[in-house]
Amino acid sequence: MRGTFTFRSAILILLLGVFTYLYGLDSRFAPKNGDEYPYMHIVRMTAGTGSWLPLQSEMVGIKNTKPPLVFWEGIASTHWGSDWTLAALRWPSVFYTGLTAFFLFLAVRRFSGRTQTGLLAGLVWLSFFATYRYGRPFLTDSPEVFWLSLPFMALLYWGKAAFDSRFLFPVIAGICFGVALLAKSFAYIVPASVALILYYWRWREWSASKLIIQDAYKVFLIVALALIIFALWFVLDPFPEAVWREFVLGENAGKFDARSNSYLLDLVRGGDSIWMLVLTTLANAGLFLFVLISTLIQCWRQRRFLSIEEMLLLLWIAAFFIIFSFPSQRSGRYLLPVMPAFAALIALHWDRLPLWGFRVALVVQLIFLVSLLWVGANLQATHFSGELGVWAYPHWHWILISAAIVLVLVGLFSKNKSKSIALSACFICYCALTSSLSPLEGSLGRYNATSIQSVVGQEVWIPCDYRAKDEEYRLLLPGAQLHGYLAKDAGNIEGLTSAYPLVAVQMPMGTQPELCESCKILGQRMEMRARQSNAEIKAILMGEIGKYLFVNEYLISTPVTISPLSTEKDACR
Repeated sequence: MRGTFTFRSAILILLLGVFTYLYGLDSRFAPKNGDEYPYMHIVRMTAGTGSWLPLQSEMVGIKNTKPPLVFWEGIASTHWGSDWTLAALRWPSVFYTGLTAFFLFLAVRRFSGRTQTGLLAGLVWLSFFATYRYGRPFLTDSPEVFWLSLPFMALLYWGKAAFDSRFLFPVIAGICFGVALLAKSFAYIVPASVALILYYWRWREWSASKLIIQDAYKVFLIVALALIIFALWFVLDPFPEAVWREFVLGENAGKFDARSNSYLLDLVRGGDSIWMLVLTTLANAGLFLFVLISTLIQCWRQRRFLSIEEMLLLLWIAAFFIIFSFPSQRSGRYLLPVMPAFAALIALHWDRLPLWGFRVALVVQLIFLVSLLWVGANLQATHFSGELGVWAYPHWHWILISAAIVLVLVGLFSKNKSKSIALSACFICYCALTSSLSPLEGSLGRYNATSIQSVVGQEVWIPCDYRAKDEEYRLLLPGAQLHGYLAKDAGNIEGLTSAYPLVAVQMPMGTQPELCESCKILGQRMEMRARQSNAEIKAILMGEIGKYLFVNEYLISTPVTISPLSTEKDACR
């Protein structure tokens, strides 16, 4: 039971957290979800029409996959696609993430009476891996978490004034929820309204009559206003029937379909079971998983002595968890809006939490950093046959990794500093991960200017292992007209060069493609592989990292003149 969180520690970790979220913001290898590519595609296609609606897409079945707000943000941040960079697309997400941390700080500081506790709540939330993974890429999660969290944090901040507000707070909450629905899904009004009912019910000391008489109309007003704002999509979109068919029926109602033969069996077993929902929700905390578990254990043990704010935080979590247990498709990602509540609970119990949860975090961080050190040293020692140069890190990368390992070791053996060091090391681990892949962000992983210029305006075929993967290649080959073929065929050099005029092929490290006499290599770069076999994974663990983790990609011009577009489906679609 050690480790008071000082104001100086809070400021230092805050600066580290800000740097972490901005460092590598434009990286292609930033932790993310594959949905970023389809979202980028919809933004690019919609921006190309010069109209906000309807949303546009070349992907079959993926057009009105999400409400338009996040796509409008992408159109605005890229200036209608003229500034087409990952940084331009992602900075609004980071801005929303920062706002959520700031308002969480304000709320916790207000009801706890301690500035350090408020800062700690915001920092703990930022340290969660799910926040880092979903709070930076171009996804719906950042605006959704902010707008859904804001009314609950307002109730925690203003307390009685907000709970007793007859009109002002309900209108503000309704607007916030409406914007959240317009960013993610109308389905979120269900857990949000249930959580509000529980909040009001607890505030009325569990009196159902008081709840009905004094607060029922407020919840009704909030829900009605939120749904009216969401319904603007149907009013403004020239094809509302497509929105109903693709989004309401396909994207939302479809999540209640049984994943196997029985809804009840899916509930208790398999990858979409309620137990997996518990696990994935807790796993959102990332390196602080066991710190979160120890916090929940302490809340249970002290359940009779919890403050009203702690009870409200737990009710917020419970409402979302129960509601999202009903769809047959269950994911901890749906519980991202309650992660600020988990962070607040950790901050409130910080000084009383046992050290074992933090020490587990430190051990995991140590293993992670040592692994990055080993992998980096192995890669830097690999010459890759001199094809593209060497995998080289700047000196500060090794200083960062080494200093981080020393810091984590200090945390393991210093009881008074374990908690603060475990928190700061979360951010350092994220920076180290980004830094470890930095060589691929440079000339090693990109085509040179001559190669790019040679295919501007030309049709180029690229390997696709995910829908809209060509959006990533648009960053590598700007100006080219890209089409996809199945990524599993990327090594079939003879087949590809006999089918496509311009094609990107991939070869194992240390090998050269055997080309026809008229074929010409226009450029080459290194790319990270995905989906290794069991034997290849074993070889990587034995030290053959460069051979099986990366491939050389060659941009090849062939004598083929007939385009296969009319007879072949684009694998990126």
